[in-house]
Amino acid sequence: MQRREPRSREPPPKPVGTLLQANVLCTDSRGPVRVSQSPSSGPNPGAAPPDTTLVKTFIVEDSPIILDNLVATLEEMSPVQVVGSAGDEATALKRMKQLDGQLDLVIIDVFLKSGSGLGVLRSAAQAGLRARRVVLTNYATADMREKCRSLGAHRVFDKSNDLDDLISYCTHLADRPGDTSPGALG
Repeated sequence: MQRREPRSREPPPKPVGTLLQANVLCTDSRGPVRVSQSPSSGPNPGAAPPDTTLVKTFIVEDSPIILDNLVATLEEMSPVQVVGSAGDEATALKRMKQLDGQLDLVIIDVFLKSGSGLGVLRSAAQAGLRARRVVLTNYATADMREKCRSLGAHRVFDKSNDLDDLISYCTHLADRPGDTSPGALG
């Protein structure tokens, strides 16, 4: 009599990069990714066609997990190329000044390891940095939104609720390269 090997009770692994369900955080080879497209959209639904302008983006975020997930999501779902990042105010300002003229967008969290996103906004405006500046925070209260705008933020997005809006914003920015006029992207 032959001895049978017990069957594994683990479900088979899902293919890497498969879109499971709209607005669900799933995992691909880089870690968790928020999916905002329908499963029928196919692979890389928001990926830029080869002739699309990529939005050169710098991210100011102190959480390595959030940073990794944000980079993966933006580069997968929108025409964004992340060219650098920093986790504190001083490093962010130094790198942004070095990259001035090469950046289209800076995404800034309010709370950082040292300093703050508000300080980054203030200094970037004072230095006349040309890249659009948006805030992505868990604290997108009406007061915080107003404060960020008064310091030069073009938009404020809530990390929990506005990721799809940020992706749309990046897509519109790619469609209008160089258009930094007030209200060009709302």
